[in-house]
Amino acid sequence: MLRRVQFRVSLALLLAGLCVLAYAPALGGQSDKPAAPEKRNGTSHLRIEVTGGDANKPVAEASVYLRFPKERKVELDLKTNQEGVARSPEIAQGKVLIQIVAPGWKTYGEYHDVSESEQTIQIHLVKPTTRWY
Repeated sequence: MLRRVQFRVSLALLLAGLCVLAYAPALGGQSDKPAAPEKRNGTSHLRIEVTGGDANKPVAEASVYLRFPKERKVELDLKTNQEGVARSPEIAQGKVLIQIVAPGWKTYGEYHDVSESEQTIQIHLVKPTTRWY
């Protein structure tokens, strides 16, 4: 008889524990404060147009590097086509460092703010002023 009572008490405690575990997520999520809205940055596709010289001719086969802030730890390496255009895949909006390296042209590097879903950035390269021997 004593074993039956112990078994029933143990079973009751087990069921009570399971109920607490089942309802804990629902009870823990209740609060008097309204939920803060999620911060979501949009995404964007970049079109980078690279021209050079006094004639503003397209710079083909230029290396285009997109570097994002350290917390994202993402970088993309692109190339311009014959029209001097490089297109990015979908990227997060925000600050991005764009670097351009092309033979015969001064290296370019500046930060740009990406805030539109489709954005065109025009970059003009100049000839280097000094020679490296």
